[in-house]
Formats: sequence, structure tokens, C-alpha cells
Amino acid sequence: MAYPTDSQGQFCGQKGTPNENKTVLFYFNIFRCTGTSMMLRLQCSTTQICVSRCPERFLTYVDMQILNKEDKNYWEYYRQFCKAQARPVETLADLLSSGDCPLAVYPSRPFLQRCVPDFSAINGNLTLGSRMHFEDGGGQKRTVVELREAASGISDVIDARAIGLKVLEDYSTSWKWILIGLTIAMALSWTFLVLLRFTAGFLFWFFIFGVLGIIGYGIWYCFLEYNSIQQKPQSAIWMYGIGIQTRLNMFFHLKETWFSMMIILSAIEVVIIIVLIFLRTRIQVAIILLKEGSKAIGYLPSALVYPFLTFILLSICISYWAVTAVFLATSGVPIFKVMVPEGECIHEDEACDPEIFPNTDIPKACPGASCNFAFYGGRSMYHNYIATFQLYNLFAFLWLINFVIALGQCALAGAFASYYWAMRKPEDIPRYPLFTAFGRAVRYHTGSLAFGSLILAFVQMFKVIVEYLDRRLKKAQNSAAQFLHCCLRCCFWCLEKMVKFLNRNAYIMIALYGKNFCESTRDAFYLLMRNILKVKVTDEVTYFVLLLGKVLVSGIVGVLAFLLFTERLHEIVEGPTSLNYYWVPFLVRTGDFSDWVIGFGNASVFPGVLKGLEVKIWRGMMGLQRNLTL
Repeated sequence: MAYPTDSQGQFCGQKGTPNENKTVLFYFNIFRCTGTSMMLRLQCSTTQICVSRCPERFLTYVDMQILNKEDKNYWEYYRQFCKAQARPVETLADLLSSGDCPLAVYPSRPFLQRCVPDFSAINGNLTLGSRMHFEDGGGQKRTVVELREAASGISDVIDARAIGLKVLEDYSTSWKWILIGLTIAMALSWTFLVLLRFTAGFLFWFFIFGVLGIIGYGIWYCFLEYNSIQQKPQSAIWMYGIGIQTRLNMFFHLKETWFSMMIILSAIEVVIIIVLIFLRTRIQVAIILLKEGSKAIGYLPSALVYPFLTFILLSICISYWAVTAVFLATSGVPIFKVMVPEGECIHEDEACDPEIFPNTDIPKACPGASCNFAFYGGRSMYHNYIATFQLYNLFAFLWLINFVIALGQCALAGAFASYYWAMRKPEDIPRYPLFTAFGRAVRYHTGSLAFGSLILAFVQMFKVIVEYLDRRLKKAQNSAAQFLHCCLRCCFWCLEKMVKFLNRNAYIMIALYGKNFCESTRDAFYLLMRNILKVKVTDEVTYFVLLLGKVLVSGIVGVLAFLLFTERLHEIVEGPTSLNYYWVPFLVRTGDFSDWVIGFGNASVFPGVLKGLEVKIWRGMMGLQRNLTL
């Protein structure tokens, strides 16, 4: 995408090449390009050359010949859209035979460094250079609609480009306010986590009773509607009496609809109440752990900065994978193949040599065929293993990503272990607990973390292979194959979740006791199985409270952003007033993306804290139980 490639496999705009000043790709006959995707893949079955600019006007080769007799500048203008060796020819047949110049050029503009038709709208009509009809240089009359169909949606992409430019303009205008909003979101996230020791129980029970109240109101409203319809004469009509209705609101005039909804809501209400009654003790323990985790973060505020280190390491891994994948994909020599506009030639997709192609029998057997660049590759042993190298690169990427996440989980667990085992807080807590735990994990536990990440990478790699095979064989699948694929996807999904769950707890045990991965996984598994109910309740309560925190932070910043960019706070603070779309900075500032990411980044520390404290408490309780037994 950075450097488009011409029909000879040469990059447009690449420094140190003859095309250094020719940065745009030009298509000889855009009517042979059946769609935008074909153009972006550079496999349009027409000659493609690199030019310094796109044509700005209509001009056919025949018209150029006539005008050039009076003004030689017409050929100088037209030849920049021809091949380098192009020379003026007398007849149209000679031009078609040589293929050195296009039959016609149209007003175009560069998009993604490709010349595409410069469509515009005049009085609601689609035009090209203020025209709706034009000649294609071969004696045929063409319309703008035909050109648009040939380009297959290019005009939509161009319209999207205009919107994209306005969006970028809004970002450049409001970037300072966006940074301020993200800073506020980060501060609110940190404050929320630190204050959980005071608000965890209140938040949980407030929302739980709020849900119960809403469901109760729904039950009462359904009863009122049911009772109101029951007293009407048409209340005897039941659902089977109305048949299939196209209007959904007809069902809300039936008493059985409200009766069914009342029964469903009542069942949900009863289930929630029973769960709360039987699990009230477990919920109280989970809330206590939330408060203790918030207290631990208060003593170790550096843990809130750790997600930035994880983000940097993940960015390095992703960049390395992407760069390696691109270099592998573009390594080799240019491969040329025969391309035919109609696709009805026995020689189509055959390898060819552009130097000798005009002298072969293929142009005679397949009129309109051309020898164009297809991709980079080769026939050496190296090129035969390109796909294998890509798989190896993908596997290494998954392994590195999982290792970075494992390193973070182990480092956080080690840091909060120093907090938990400190008899006097904060006197007995090390000066730099997170830095010390990170160094300890890198020095002593790299092998264990790498082994756990390797197992998870294998599972994820199998998932990727299954998805790839499904996409490649989708059209050829029958019902049995689709069922088998669904089963495989479900099994690998469950296996991945289980491995992630065991790995996370194994890393905590590694940070606590320094054992290898296998022993830590075994100890964590037995410990969790003895407390499976506590684990489930604690995890769900934790994630629920943190979800409320994300919603709270995103909602506060979102409301402030909305008021600021809609100029409803101009009496307090004056924000940017020249935005094309006020929702652009709002999209970044609110619970949309960035605030959600910041909230998640900070909240992602918290489950690790709670899980570490949870494991330490259960471990201590088990040791105490064994001592009492002895």
C-alpha cells in the first residue's frame, strides 16, 4: 500500500529507482478493473504504469493526434501517460498492437497513490469532469454510470476519504482536549481503584438492589397490563388466533404476552434472590477482598503504571510480527501472469515474460490478454517455504504476546506478595516492590513463564489453523463438515479458556514459592478445586464491580465531552468551535474506546491483585487447617 507496483513489478515513488519522481499508479483501461479490491491487489487486467501526476482532462489518442498537428504540446502531455518507449503511431490498430499508450485518459485524482476517476455531483447527477457521456477512445460511447460500475464502488471510497479528511481535521483541532479528557479518565480510574476500599460493598449492593427493583417494577407493570387487557372484550383472543403477524406490536395487545413476561421476570427475580441468600457469605468475602485489594494498591501505587510497560512490550511484539510478515510477503522476484478481461482464455493465470509476450501466440489466441505483474515470489526452495515461515512468524508472535502477559501477571503477583507477607505496613514493604518482583521474574522464572506461554500458543495456533481451513473450504463444506468445525471451535475455545485460567494461577504460585511451572500448575489446580465456589463467586463479583467502574468513568468523561463539544459549557470553559463533527473527539473521550481502554488497563491490574491475595489467604487457611489437624 505504501508503494504501488506497475505491470513490470517496479515500485512507484521508491527512492533510487527510475520511478522515484513517479509516485502515482495509472491504469490504461480502467473499464477492465471490475472492482476496488482488484485495484488494491494490483491485479487489474490492464497495463499499469507509474506517473508523476494523474490526468486532469478528457483526451482520446485520436483527438490528441488531430490537435498535435497544430500544437506539439498535446503529445508531450499525452506521452507522460504512456510507456517510456512509446512513439507516435498513425492508426488506432497500431496503437492496439503496440499497447504503449492508453486509448483515452479521463479526469482523475490520486487516491492511495492510484489514479481513480474524479467523480463529482452536479444538481444531484453523477458526473466526471462536468460530463455524463464521453468516448473511450475505441469508438464507443461510455457513460459515467458504466465507469462507476467498472470501478465497483470507488466513488463510495472517495466519499469516505472526504469524510476521513474532515475527521483528521477535527482530531488536529481538538487533540489537546482529547489528551485532557484521557488524563481525566486515567485520574478517575486510579481514584476509583483506590477508593474501592470504601465503596466496593456499597456499589455492589446498590446495583444489585437496583436490578431487583427494576425487575420488580417490570413484574408490576406486566400485571397491570395483563389485568387491563383481561377486562376488555377481545381478551379471549390468544396467540394462535392471530396467526403470523408482520407487526410486532400486535403481540403487546395479547394478555398471554404480558402473562408470559410476568412469569419470566418473576422467575428471574426469584433466582437472583435465592442466589443472594445462599451465597451471601461468599459475596461478603469477595467484597472484603476487593477492599483489601484497593488497600494494597494504595501501598503500591506503582502497580497502576505497569500496564504502560505491558503496552510498550506488546507494541514491540506486534511491530516485529507485522514487519517480518510484510518482508516475507514481498520477498522474491516479480512474477508475471497472463490476465484476460473476460476471463475466457486457456492461458489465463499462466506465468509469462513481459519482454517476449508480444511475440508469443497468446495475444492471438486471447485477444486483449496482457502480461502483468501478479505478486512477488520464485521457484527456489526458499520461496516454497514462505508459507511455513509465515506460520512460524505467527507462532512466535503468539508466544511472545502470551509471554509478555505472563511476565506482567507474575511480576504483579510477586509485588503484592511482598505487601501481603509484610507484618508491619508499610515499614516491611520493600522500597521498590514492583521493580524487584519484575527483576526476580525475569531472572529466575523466565523458563517457567515461557513454558506456560508455549502451551497456550500451541492451543491458539491450532485455533488459527482451524479458522483458516474453514475460510478456505467454506464453499466446499457440507453439513457434517460444518458440524465438525463447530465442535472443533467450541473445544479449542474451552481449552484456551481453561489453559489461560490455569496459567494465571500457576504464575501466581510461581511468584509465591518459586517452583517450576508444572508443580505450580498442579498446586494451583488442587487449591482451586478445593475452593471452586469461592473462586467463581469472587471472580464474578470482582469483574462486576470493575465493570461498574469502567461504566462510571466512561459515563462521566463522556457527559463532560458531550457538554464541551456541543458548546453547552461555554460560560465555564470555551472549547473548539470549528469542528466538522463534534462526535469525533467525543468518540475518543468517552466510554467509547480510549476511556474504556484506560479503565481496562488500570482495572486489569486489579484481578491479578485479588487473585494473588485470594490464593495467599486460601494457602494460609490450608496450612492452618493442616497444623490444627496435626
